[in-house]
Amino acid sequence: MEFLHILILALVQALTEFLPVSSSGHLVLASLFLGWDYQGLAFDLALHFGTLMAVLVYFRADFLALLREVLRWRPGQALNPMQRLGLGLALSTGPAAIVGLAMGEAGANLLRHPLTIGTCLVLFGVLLGVADRKTRDHGAARPAPDADFVEGANAVFAQMSLRQALLIGCAQALALVPGTSRSGVTMTAGLFLGMTRAAAARYSFLISAPVMVLASAHGLMELLLSEERVIWTDFGLGALISALAGVVVIHGFLKIIRRVGVMPFVLYRVLLGSGVLIWYFLTV
Repeated sequence: MEFLHILILALVQALTEFLPVSSSGHLVLASLFLGWDYQGLAFDLALHFGTLMAVLVYFRADFLALLREVLRWRPGQALNPMQRLGLGLALSTGPAAIVGLAMGEAGANLLRHPLTIGTCLVLFGVLLGVADRKTRDHGAARPAPDADFVEGANAVFAQMSLRQALLIGCAQALALVPGTSRSGVTMTAGLFLGMTRAAAARYSFLISAPVMVLASAHGLMELLLSEERVIWTDFGLGALISALAGVVVIHGFLKIIRRVGVMPFVLYRVLLGSGVLIWYFLTV
């Protein structure tokens, strides 16, 4: 692959994996409008591995604390807030894993259609906007300091029910449809369930890690079973660019959420989705 091809796809993956605008939809549209063929299983795996590394690095303190507390639990003990969060993350991961396995690659390919992508961009963008308007921290006079932002999210996690975690997981399964957005639909569910912006955003990032681990493992298995040749320079470069860009995107997105919410992304989704639908109906 040419460097420009690698750079564009890696940046698209990093930007759209973490922003609530749909990474799968943007990757399909980028290849469609730029006239590129499918980049192959190996490069797909590289992009997902890079964004997984970005999440693990940025939230390393959270994941280490979760791991430490989960390993401390013993049968018969009451769950502390971090152990409860760990169980919630497991429940939130299950539905997407089950639906993804049931759908398979053939089912996923059927959904990679401009009509599906455009419709989902608009529909789930509007739902995200409605959820953001309903959140209880909407319209705060000034953004909270970083420490208060994190502590506020952790306070919500301590009170989160397992039912809420499972419902967010069910919403996450919808993100298998291109144009929906994993981060967008999980934030939408969290906001509708009463979470603050801080909690909804952080929880969306935390539950992305187990999903991306499963997606990477599945991609690796498919790659090993295929006869595709891996170009390791392309793999490494794609993973590195998506990881570095992903860390920057996560940091910037959390700051935007803290200050203005998600309305800029809602507007972008509606405009892009409408443009895709208009283009599709004019060209069929």
